[in-house]
Amino acid sequence: EVQLQASGGGTVQPGGSLRLSCTASGFTFDDYAIGWFRQAPGKEREGVACISDRGGSTDESRSVEGRVTIYSDNAKNTVYLQMTNLKPEDTAVYYCNAVIDGHSYWGQGTQVTVSS
Repeated sequence: EVQLQASGGGTVQPGGSLRLSCTASGFTFDDYAIGWFRQAPGKEREGVACISDRGGSTDESRSVEGRVTIYSDNAKNTVYLQMTNLKPEDTAVYYCNAVIDGHSYWGQGTQVTVSS
């Protein structure tokens, strides 16, 4: 069974940092890209960053460019999203995602709140 477990969210002040984790199981981790998405209240889900299979390349959305780093630890089947200089507009539920054999799998989400 494919599972994605997101964790690491919390409440931080503006300018703070968080590292989110997405631990995967049930599939060959190296063979698939993993993405991070977020959804703020009243807004559509949007892509934040993604990492290709085997970690060969990464991409970040313009809204977080320069403030996030996505990387993987294949030994732990985990993709991390390191976020720095967080802003109130980064407040959202963050989800990780993998598309495997045409099916989209989502983690349960982890809440990030940026507030003073």
